[in-house]
Amino acid sequence: MIRDTSSQDTVIAPPAGRKVKRLLLLGAGVLAVAAAFAAAVGNWRDSEHSVSAARLRIAEVTRGTLVRDAAVNGRIVAAVSPTLYSTAPSSTVTLRARAGDTVKQGDVLAVLESPDLTDELKKEQSSYQELAAEVARQQILARKQKLLAQRDADTAEIERLSAQRTLERYDGVANEGVVAKIDYQKARDALKAAEIRARHAGQASTLERDDVELALKTKQAQLERQKLALANAQRRVDELVVRAPVNGFIGTLNVANRSVVQANTPLMTLVDLSALEVELEVPETYVNDLGLGMRAEITVNGATATGRLSALSPEVVKNQVLARVRFDGRQPDGLRQSQRVQARLLIDEKPGVLLLPRGSFVEAEGGRHAYVVQDGIAVRTPIRLGATSVNAVEIADGLKQGDKVVVAGTETFENARRVSLNR
Repeated sequence: MIRDTSSQDTVIAPPAGRKVKRLLLLGAGVLAVAAAFAAAVGNWRDSEHSVSAARLRIAEVTRGTLVRDAAVNGRIVAAVSPTLYSTAPSSTVTLRARAGDTVKQGDVLAVLESPDLTDELKKEQSSYQELAAEVARQQILARKQKLLAQRDADTAEIERLSAQRTLERYDGVANEGVVAKIDYQKARDALKAAEIRARHAGQASTLERDDVELALKTKQAQLERQKLALANAQRRVDELVVRAPVNGFIGTLNVANRSVVQANTPLMTLVDLSALEVELEVPETYVNDLGLGMRAEITVNGATATGRLSALSPEVVKNQVLARVRFDGRQPDGLRQSQRVQARLLIDEKPGVLLLPRGSFVEAEGGRHAYVVQDGIAVRTPIRLGATSVNAVEIADGLKQGDKVVVAGTETFENARRVSLNR
């Protein structure tokens, strides 16, 4: 019976060079680990701090287009928001609408009661009617005077013709001695006198016609002037009925019902929600970079709309400048007066520059230093920043594409030259 195969086993000796080779490989591995450990220990000894990498935000330097922008706050305002004023010197206002009411163009919003303007309108109407009667009377008088002047001219012409016929009869018998010479001369004198009277009567008739026409024109001019005064008085009375100039709703009421107001007193403000704009509060530091027509992105109700800078205030108030942005195309739905929004002004674009995401290192280091990650060590490196935007900054000098930079979390580095990053 065979118990096992131990009697059949034979020990085989390894080749002579294999053991030496194994020892060499093992020694090389030990040396590499020792070198890496020594380098790590050296770096750790050179580091002034040790920080967990999980508490940092590290980004890579890339090349791309920097959109220089500015993040600002704003509010929705009405592009058309007229304020209605009292036009009467002293009047009692009766309100026909309340704050928040929706109105249409032409609706009566308030009525002003002004006895002074009403009396003035009646006086102007009376003066107009009186002048109209005088003009009609002047027209009748002009026709009458023209008829009288024409009658005198016609009478003088008839007398001239009669004297001429008398002289013609005398001329026919003068050579026969039937008519005395003295009578013949009287007839000739009578004709000349008649011609003079006829000529003067004709001229007098022309002058009389011009005179009455001028007097009539004067009265008509007075009537036209009175007509303008009446129209002005009527306009002022019509303005006592305050009507809505646009479609919208009443934003604010500035007076109480049945109160006495003076001229140019604001009564109410209307808001036209069909034409809204965005009023932005831009920091003073961006003023020199702003220009009309500049693009803007407005975030409202979770959506983003685009617009253009349409107006810029000429004054600085509390280190801010007010700017107006008009929506491109149709404005977003659901907007409300004075609703707060966030906007982004797109100031400039710089293509092909080195970029880093914006982080606290910009403010913490003043843009003069950054921590570059090299073999687990954050090395403080001098840099120079260029243009900045809301999301990114331009690297003008000190870094190259592909560098890893600590962009946030350097507050605990205390400006150390080297900081070890723990995994």
